[in-house]
Amino acid sequence: MARDPAEAPRELLLLKLLPNLVSILALCSGLTAIRYAIAGNFALAVFLIGVAAVLDGLDGRLARMLKSESAIGAELDSLCDLVNFGVTPALVLYLWDLQGEARLGWIACLVYAVCCMLRLARFNVGSRSPGVAAEKTVFIGVPSPAGALLALVPIYLAYATDSQVVLHPFFVAAWMVAVGVLMISRVRTPSMKRITIATDNARYALVAAVVFVAALMTYPWVTLLATCMTYLAGVLFLALGALRKSQRG
Repeated sequence: MARDPAEAPRELLLLKLLPNLVSILALCSGLTAIRYAIAGNFALAVFLIGVAAVLDGLDGRLARMLKSESAIGAELDSLCDLVNFGVTPALVLYLWDLQGEARLGWIACLVYAVCCMLRLARFNVGSRSPGVAAEKTVFIGVPSPAGALLALVPIYLAYATDSQVVLHPFFVAAWMVAVGVLMISRVRTPSMKRITIATDNARYALVAAVVFVAALMTYPWVTLLATCMTYLAGVLFLALGALRKSQRG
């Protein structure tokens, strides 16, 4: 009996699975960061969270380039983000400095992880609702990858100063909660998606990127700390601009 052509299995280019593979690799990187944090290697744990953040930025772009965007890909990306940027940073910080204040530290970890979950849920609803503007030119609230890198600032500070400046667990917990609040806030934060530059200045942007990567490789902790402070300055600039605009209106 001849097989109905309509029942023939659909074929999929193997290359179109690449975005989902990148998402899975990001998840593996985030989970491995927890393993190294348990072993006490917090520098490598931070590095792996950074790798997860880079991979998170690649998977969506790859999906658009390969025209392989799908509902399951979006779900994978969101679930991986919750683990990599919600659960993992919380556990790394808890193992690093919060066990001395176990109850307070654990509450801060729970608050941070829940805020990350709510931030991702809000973004997913906004991106799928036709009546809600997508976050393209700016983000509403700190996005989860940036939130994870901000949450780890106490670790950057300790390594940058050779452990001469180590924040008390109370301040680390307070910092985590503050970052969590920024993620679920309505504060506008910078987005790299729509930044444009003049064609004549492209070479300067490339040189600046090389300088940044070189600084990150040579002075990783100072560079990460400075980057986070610059990002927070950008958030403050946008917030002040929005406040002035509302006052004029």
